[in-house]
Amino acid sequence: MKLVCPICGKTYDEPVQRCECGEPVEFEPFTGEPYIGRTVWERFWDFWPVEPALELSLGEGDTPLVRSGLGEEFGVRLHLKNETVNPTWSFKDRGTFLAMSYALKAGYRAVGTVSTGNMAASVSAYASRFGLEAKILVSESAGDEKLKAVSVYGGEVIRVRGDYGKLYFESLKLGERLGVYFINSDNPFRIEGYKGIAFEIAEELSPDYVLIPTSSGGLFRGIAKGFIELHESGLIDGLPTIIAVQAEGCSPICRAFDEGRAKIERFESPKTVAKAIANPYPPSGNTVLRLMRDFDWKCMAVSDEEILEAQRKLAGEGLFVQPASATGIAALEKLDLPSGAKVVSILTGSGLKTLSTTGQGKVRECHLEGLENCIKNDS
Repeated sequence: MKLVCPICGKTYDEPVQRCECGEPVEFEPFTGEPYIGRTVWERFWDFWPVEPALELSLGEGDTPLVRSGLGEEFGVRLHLKNETVNPTWSFKDRGTFLAMSYALKAGYRAVGTVSTGNMAASVSAYASRFGLEAKILVSESAGDEKLKAVSVYGGEVIRVRGDYGKLYFESLKLGERLGVYFINSDNPFRIEGYKGIAFEIAEELSPDYVLIPTSSGGLFRGIAKGFIELHESGLIDGLPTIIAVQAEGCSPICRAFDEGRAKIERFESPKTVAKAIANPYPPSGNTVLRLMRDFDWKCMAVSDEEILEAQRKLAGEGLFVQPASATGIAALEKLDLPSGAKVVSILTGSGLKTLSTTGQGKVRECHLEGLENCIKNDS
């Protein structure tokens, strides 16, 4: 079990989460071959750093790759990787499951995370499944309605007063002292779990482009690592162009990329409807920047108006996603990709998580006696 810092190159034999230089570490690349199996965990057994606790799986992964008619509008062959059907309705479950598998085998009795959204719900749910205590640290501004979806699983929710930006780093220090394994956004096992998205896409399609809503950068790193490992194992012929998509109102990675900087800077006063990707100082930001430069990948920022329009278009195809999930479709409007290109956009989380920001559609009133006329007038 060897980990490496992708920025400075320092290696570690123990399961640390961050390098001495301050950057997140990751497992050295795996190579292998696929097997016949029912789940992605079984089919790609060679590629995981810990044996997945299959008996405790909630059915995460193996999500549908849906052909989208929206591709005709952009002149591409578009597919949507629908991560909203995971057990807690987001891609986070993949990384949580693998990290929980490690925590259980390592003898931890408690796990934790710093989050107010998808990750908080995921860690709380899987902790209950694995029989572990959960410590969910949220900011003092976290709304009560959102926290109901976290506490319902039985985890302990702790509202923390103070600088939320420092909470991530403080949680890792406290976790080491108190024996709580924190599964934050760029936990190395979490990154490994996200590789399954790349594996599943490659089983069905050889994409030219993959669009990834990007916040902390963990999902981008995981999908990228998955495709790289498939290529190094001789299982795919080449790498797709991977595009990080951010909201204009909080786009520290795209800003640094566009300005040619090697490191991100804090994005001051973030404001966007895509709150799930509104991370003003993403912990994996520098690693994402390096990946984009090393492989000639791209970064695209989209406006709230473009995001909401893309969300409506996806709903027109029967897919209700949170605003962050729609950023890939919003980016298609601006990318001018080659005609006929094979494109996959990752739908990261369900719109049922963000009902408070969803507008009310038109509802007509009609008496039963006049129902026939109402229906006729609507047809």
